[in-house]
Amino acid sequence: MVNSDAYKPYIKALFLPKGCTIKIDFNTYTTEGAALFFIGPNQVMNIEVLCTGKGYLIFYNRDFYCIQLHDEEVACDGLLFNNIYNMPMTAVPDQDIDFIQNLFSQMEEEFLLQDVSQEEMIRTYLKQLLIKSTRLWKNQQLDKALVEQNNDLEFFRKFSRLVDVHYKQKHSVAEYADLLLMAPKTLTHKFKRLNLLQPNEVIKNRIILEAKRLLAYTSMSSKEIAYELGYEDPAYFSRLFQVKTGDSPSGFRTKYLAVKEVSTVDVESA
Repeated sequence: MVNSDAYKPYIKALFLPKGCTIKIDFNTYTTEGAALFFIGPNQVMNIEVLCTGKGYLIFYNRDFYCIQLHDEEVACDGLLFNNIYNMPMTAVPDQDIDFIQNLFSQMEEEFLLQDVSQEEMIRTYLKQLLIKSTRLWKNQQLDKALVEQNNDLEFFRKFSRLVDVHYKQKHSVAEYADLLLMAPKTLTHKFKRLNLLQPNEVIKNRIILEAKRLLAYTSMSSKEIAYELGYEDPAYFSRLFQVKTGDSPSGFRTKYLAVKEVSTVDVESA
């Protein structure tokens, strides 16, 4: 049921116990312990192996909780949903499991109440979940020195958000440097100093991720996808795709559909 298209348009927070396998876009994660997953409406999610413990899913739209109305770092385009590593998973340490489960339980109970303040109370619990999870994610994914530098961390988040908004129109570091009011060399140097993936690679990776989604889940041709992603020369786009993935666009689609067909047969047999 969670895998159905019914939940696709929503922002989702998913809590899973140990032993689950979930595929988000083109990466598969197996939970070695309790874990949280934060999935945006543009991402494709599929739970492939169920766990035996209890899990929770909360889904909501941008009007309910997002950057226009709420704190930037923990909004729907904050670090959990929009980071240069494309890492949607946050491991939950044993000492924090009860706290996380309690937040979901409180939201579950709140849904049963008929109270005028119900929506705001649920939003309060959701904000606590996002704040706690953001702290855990930063400690797990970012260098400790970077976590301690709030200005650098905000810069990192802002760049990630700009790429996610403009990747179809802006393909160069210089264009993002303009948006950030700095020289391209300054932008590149800042990423190097923070020991992060270089900005040019971040931009390309976001473009390639979207190309993979379009190849896997639509019938658009390679040429149409190139135009959709802002490339006037489809041949150039195909070369870029091959360099980044090792496959041509058509080769990637053929491989993906073949694997998907085998997986479907396995599930039906089971």
